[in-house]
Amino acid sequence: MRSSESKSNSNGNGNGNWGMFEEEEVEKMGGFVKGSDYIEVHCGCTSKKYGDFCGKLRVSSSGHFLIFCFCSDSCNAGKMTPEEFEKHSQREGIKKWKSNIWVSLDGLKVPLWRTCLLKYYKHSQNEANWTSGALRRRNFHRDEFIRCSHCNKERRFRLRTRDQCQIYHNAITNQRWKCADRPYDIITCEDDEERESRKSSRGCPRSSKCRGCTSCVCFGCLRCRFLDCHCRACTDYVQNTAP
Repeated sequence: MRSSESKSNSNGNGNGNWGMFEEEEVEKMGGFVKGSDYIEVHCGCTSKKYGDFCGKLRVSSSGHFLIFCFCSDSCNAGKMTPEEFEKHSQREGIKKWKSNIWVSLDGLKVPLWRTCLLKYYKHSQNEANWTSGALRRRNFHRDEFIRCSHCNKERRFRLRTRDQCQIYHNAITNQRWKCADRPYDIITCEDDEERESRKSSRGCPRSSKCRGCTSCVCFGCLRCRFLDCHCRACTDYVQNTAP
C-alpha cells in the first residue's frame, strides 16, 4: 500500500505533489519560475502603436491565470486577468487574448494558443466566485434602445461584450444623451430611425421576435454591472450578490 502511494506521489498525482507543467516546452519559456502550486513565465501583448507591453503570467494548479504587468516603471495596474491585460496593452483589432498574448519560447513570441499552457486553463476558476451559478453562466444580453434627447429617435445598442455594456450603461445614465455621443457606428440626428419591424428583432437566441425572456434579459451580472460605478443598479448588485 505504501509503495503504491509513493509511486502515485512520484508521478505527481498524490496530494503532496502535483505533476502539472512537466512538459519540456514550459521550462524553455522565458522567465520560467516554478512555485509550490504555480508557475510563472514572461508574457506580453503587442500594440502596433505603442509596442510591447510585458508582464508575468502566473498559472496556478487550479487553472487560474493572472498577469502581473511591468510595462513601465510608473505602471500601477497590478495583477490582471488576461482580458484586462490585453485591454491594458491598447492592442488594436479583434480582442482575442489567447491569440494576442504571447510568451517567449526559444527567443520567439509564441501566442498562448500555440503553447501547452492553455490546456491548464479552467474557465470556472477565472470567473469571479459568485454564489449564484445562474449569474456565472449568463453570457447573453439582448440589444437595447435609447432615445436621443435632441431628435427623439431611438438608437440601438448591442451588448455582446463588456465594453459594449459599459457604453450602454454610460449612455442610459446620461439624461441628455444624443446621437452624436455614440462612440461607434457614427450616426447623426439626420439619420433615419430603425423601422418598427426591425426593432422587434433584438438578438434573443431563443426567438428572433422575443419581447423579453430569461434567455436574453439580464437583471445583473459581471458583464453589465461595474464595481466602480455608484449608480443604484450597480450598487444594489454589488451589495446583494455575495462573492
